[in-house]
Amino acid sequence: MRHTQSLLRSGSVAVAAAALTAGLAAGPAAADPGITVSTSGSTVTVTTSTCTQVDGRWGTASLLASGQTDFAQGRQVALTGTRTTQTAAWQSVSPGTYTVAVVCSNNISAGTQTITVTGAVRGTPTISATSAPPRGVAGGLGGSIKDYGPVTLAVGGALVGAAVITTGWVLRRRSKPYRL
Repeated sequence: MRHTQSLLRSGSVAVAAAALTAGLAAGPAAADPGITVSTSGSTVTVTTSTCTQVDGRWGTASLLASGQTDFAQGRQVALTGTRTTQTAAWQSVSPGTYTVAVVCSNNISAGTQTITVTGAVRGTPTISATSAPPRGVAGGLGGSIKDYGPVTLAVGGALVGAAVITTGWVLRRRSKPYRL
């Protein structure tokens, strides 16, 4: 259990990088329902309601400039808020196109969204979003999400089959009356 904390810290970066890479490769799409990004002058704000609090933290949001592809490369801000709404904001953002990525404290990506900051002019932002496809829960005991080959699966199936046959044989012998 003592390695859990370090795995959680590196896991959030890996999850965000995977979500961001998949999102950037997919190109512009409909808005991601997991996050809402807005801009007011040179301030960018992200809002979500999908994160849960883990160890007093809601998660982290990252503002990535064009050319940045890794969650860790962006300007990171911790999410703050309540059970219903979590937010993060960046001040003094230069005009340009940015990608906002949010990773909750439980290492689940809340989503990514691209936004264009026009500067001090107050207006409606241009928003286009990309999102990673949902993958479900990758649970189990270490290595359970690895794709094993047919040989490994056949050997595992043979072991399970042998255990079932042996159990049946032992139970059948026990059911017979004791003989000398």
